[in-house]
Amino acid sequence: MRRNILITGASAGLGEGMARLFAAAGHNLALTARRLDRLEALREELLESHPEITVVCHPLDVNDHDAVFTVFEKAAADLGGLDRVIVNAGLGKGARVGSGRFAANRQTAETNFVAALAQCEAAMGHFYAKKSGHLVIVSSMSAMRGMPGAATVYAATKSGIAALGEGIRSDLLGQSGHDIVVTTLFPGYIESEMNDKVTRKMPLMVDNETGCRAMVKAIERESATAIVPPWPWRAIAVFTRNAPLRLVRRFT
Repeated sequence: MRRNILITGASAGLGEGMARLFAAAGHNLALTARRLDRLEALREELLESHPEITVVCHPLDVNDHDAVFTVFEKAAADLGGLDRVIVNAGLGKGARVGSGRFAANRQTAETNFVAALAQCEAAMGHFYAKKSGHLVIVSSMSAMRGMPGAATVYAATKSGIAALGEGIRSDLLGQSGHDIVVTTLFPGYIESEMNDKVTRKMPLMVDNETGCRAMVKAIERESATAIVPPWPWRAIAVFTRNAPLRLVRRFT
């Protein structure tokens, strides 16, 4: 059992939802995010319902790369080691490339890829040292293909971290004597704070609890990749990867 879990971006959305489910299953948690007040409120809630577990909170802006390594080390010391790290913190803002909003696109690129790389570096350094661990990277269904408009850079970053996860997994294939696993998740439309400003409900969107349950189930299986929820997103993935771009564009 991967008992001690660190989750980044745990103050809301998918991170918060997964934290509740892992706590209910008896896992100790290290929760990180920028909003410490929300983390502490979540910690109180979890300990009230599950007093047998340990929950620690650390404020963290994942774009402060030095802080990523420091916080991961502190969390490992708090819990006596980390067994699983979920690279979940991310940003959904962006604009059509060429629209003059480079700053927004750069922020998304830095948060979703460069900061994710820092988290992977910190996690894998810890796992290599203890020869055990589970790295979970939260990508997106948008990673399946280049996306238009405001989603272009977001999709590119999610494709990038999926490739990053596969590269780390490839490194592990050439080594023996360890129990280190890498899982990349490709969530479909799941309600979260990131998309709560959408003016109309996106087709096929599931509620946060349903989506997080699918994610946690896939994480516990420790498969290399998982599309969550499986239906209808596995079928959509086949279409998105293989259909002509003009046709894909009509549905995105």
